[in-house]
Amino acid sequence: MGMNRAVRRLDLGYFIRPASETGGPQPRVEPVLAYLVQHDHGLILFDTGIGKADPETEAHYRPRRRALQDALSAAGVALDDISLVANCHLHFDHCGGNPLLGGKPILVQDVELATARSGEYTIDALIDFPAARYEELSGEAEIWPGVWVIPTPGHTVGHQSLVLRQGDGTLVLAGQAHDFASRFASDQLARQAALDDVEPPLPAYQHWLERIADFDPRRVLFAHDCSVWEPSQSTF
Repeated sequence: MGMNRAVRRLDLGYFIRPASETGGPQPRVEPVLAYLVQHDHGLILFDTGIGKADPETEAHYRPRRRALQDALSAAGVALDDISLVANCHLHFDHCGGNPLLGGKPILVQDVELATARSGEYTIDALIDFPAARYEELSGEAEIWPGVWVIPTPGHTVGHQSLVLRQGDGTLVLAGQAHDFASRFASDQLARQAALDDVEPPLPAYQHWLERIADFDPRRVLFAHDCSVWEPSQSTF
């Protein structure tokens, strides 16, 4: 495959974010998306879907799940074919399928795993399950040629994104670093305004956008938004 690394989006269901968390008068239905990355070294699965939660969490978010096995099968892949798992973070709607992948290395920031194990953060059974095999990272790492894990804290202190060099440019799997592509676009413009020395006040933006910009991304994909960010000069 060389630099033509295929990425397949997986639909793993949705949940209902209550109005108390949307900042508006209405609840919002949000997709739960994972990504399958085909690489010369094997298959990477970025996020694994919605796990079974306690009754209170189930009632709060009212999730509707699509089985990970079914989503992989639609992509022509089985659980055994996965070489490596990476979770953007360890909330229950991102690591729900991890117990199905016991024995597979799971890449996670060390601070994220420590936080998940501290209690009252996620669903414990989704973290320490039989044959769980974590490979803890402390910051940025090139995990395979042309594939980087980049810390993108904000939603959680240990949030991470996956950056892929492809033949037609760089693709970023941003997880929940931003809830929406439009939010990412707003932060990108805030950064540009700062670089252009526009007179304050200006909106703040995440500091790690500087590192993401180093890769000159051509596409950025998200965990809870089907929209894709592309730079304004993109050709359609």
